[in-house]
Amino acid sequence: MSDKQKQSQFVPGLKLAEGFFHEEVEPILKSRYPDLRYSAALIGSGSEVLEFDTEMSADHHWGPRVMLFLRPGDFKAKSDVIRTALGNELPPTYLGYSTNFSKPGDNGVQLMQPVDGGPVNHRVATYTLDSFFLNYMNIHIKKMLEPTDWLTLPQQKLRSITAGRVFHDELGLEEIRARFSWYPHDVWLYILASGWARIGQEEHLMGRAGFVNDEIGSALIGSRLVRDIMRLAFLMEKEYPPYPKWFGTAFSKLKSAKNLNPILTNVLHSASWQERESHLCQAYGILAKLHNDLKITEPVPPEAYQFFSRPFRIIGGEKLANAIIARIADPEVVPLTKLSLFGNIDTVSDNTDLLEDPSIRTKLKAIYK
Repeated sequence: MSDKQKQSQFVPGLKLAEGFFHEEVEPILKSRYPDLRYSAALIGSGSEVLEFDTEMSADHHWGPRVMLFLRPGDFKAKSDVIRTALGNELPPTYLGYSTNFSKPGDNGVQLMQPVDGGPVNHRVATYTLDSFFLNYMNIHIKKMLEPTDWLTLPQQKLRSITAGRVFHDELGLEEIRARFSWYPHDVWLYILASGWARIGQEEHLMGRAGFVNDEIGSALIGSRLVRDIMRLAFLMEKEYPPYPKWFGTAFSKLKSAKNLNPILTNVLHSASWQERESHLCQAYGILAKLHNDLKITEPVPPEAYQFFSRPFRIIGGEKLANAIIARIADPEVVPLTKLSLFGNIDTVSDNTDLLEDPSIRTKLKAIYK
């Protein structure tokens, strides 16, 4: 089968990377460095890591690639020679995709750049475990994470570390990934409580804006509430949401999405605040039932009720938040509930630079003190 025939059907990037490692990279490493102990994976940034890539993804920063994790001594002594050996011996294509890439552009992006023969400028990148996690998340893997560490780690990065796949593991990469599989229990409760608090702060404002004929303002608040509902659904199902491009796609795969998706779509398409409120109350009811299924507090009524004497219906997000807070016992988390329910960094801000720049993370811990 020719390379063109092989590429006639899109190969998802994670599958491409796994095959590329086992069929091309691993044999070279075995032959040249039989005593080398390493881990190989595809984790971190990239739509293919999340398994949401499509043919459109292949136009930049995508292609046959692998991450090699070496012991510190091997990284220092062999990183460059391994790169050279792979460049000389890897084929110029794999399954019809170029293994040769352009040099990084101004924004660091590389493109597949077909060549007739080697050596190839491949994307088999080498790291140590310590340096990767320090550069990607600004954490030291040999230290225990504090609650404020968990709260300042963006969920999109937590998902990208626990997603992807490990192809070969002699250095304990899977054990490190397992540490991030989900939040410590009381940190999870704190973030859940903050999510309900956000709903409690705005659920009555959607109707209030509409009541004075500000339908644009009402719709904006309604859309914020939709995002808060979706975030709570992720939290209740113990799954990290990805970055905005794939947020809705990942949400649609949750168990609760079967019931919530059509209702939330109706919220976003509502023409009046009354219609919007009706759909939101349906969604609140589903969330309240999900909350009751968790059995983390006494059961709460899933029915919406009137906000004081005003013609608006709410679920009472702050009451749910307080009920959850009462169950938090960790002495490092309890003080956070006394300060303010900021939640995790994703609920503090959705600014891309803030969430993506790991150097900012330790400064963000100050807001919890």
